[in-house]
Amino acid sequence: MMYPLVMCSLIALGVMIAKTWTLYVAHKNTRKVLLEVEEFAEEGRITEALGIAAARPGPAAAILVAGLKRIGQGDDGKELASAIRTTGTIELGFLERGLVILATIANVAPLMGFLGTVVGMILAFAAIEAAGDVDPTLVAGGIKVALLTTATGLLIAIPVNIGYNFFVTRIDELIMQMEQGAQKVLDIAYTHGSGTKSTFVNPEASDSFGFE
Repeated sequence: MMYPLVMCSLIALGVMIAKTWTLYVAHKNTRKVLLEVEEFAEEGRITEALGIAAARPGPAAAILVAGLKRIGQGDDGKELASAIRTTGTIELGFLERGLVILATIANVAPLMGFLGTVVGMILAFAAIEAAGDVDPTLVAGGIKVALLTTATGLLIAIPVNIGYNFFVTRIDELIMQMEQGAQKVLDIAYTHGSGTKSTFVNPEASDSFGFE
């Protein structure tokens, strides 16, 4: 069982490195983008605000781009809300990519380790049975080798589980930033959109976008 455990550790390490980089890029300068877009929008410079949002990575910037494009095209409130919701769902799916792998490894690695220990214990007792007597050295050595897989499984599962919870926390922060981006788009739409105020979604109901 050590071979699949080593494979699990390598896969988990690769996913964690990739997620760390992805979330770092997604978080980078997000608040700055929100402030810059709001500043340009308040001055009526929607095109410049769209250019700033399009030049920055991250889910909040993507939502701003989707909303500002709709505002520039003069779409009504329903199409604007639909565009924001669709973009948020796509971005959230991208952010959560790989979390299932980490959760699976965190749950399966200890079980694989325990299975390796059980198999090792069976082999140790089989060796005792074949020898015909109980040799303390044989018993101790077999048990020690058998317990190595359990220890390895726990050593893999503990940091992977910590990393999984850390990534979930970071994604929750990004969801809040996505909600802020959606709120800013609605505020801009109220001020500069072509539709009337009654056609837009209530900006206070930001949780209606369902970025969870």
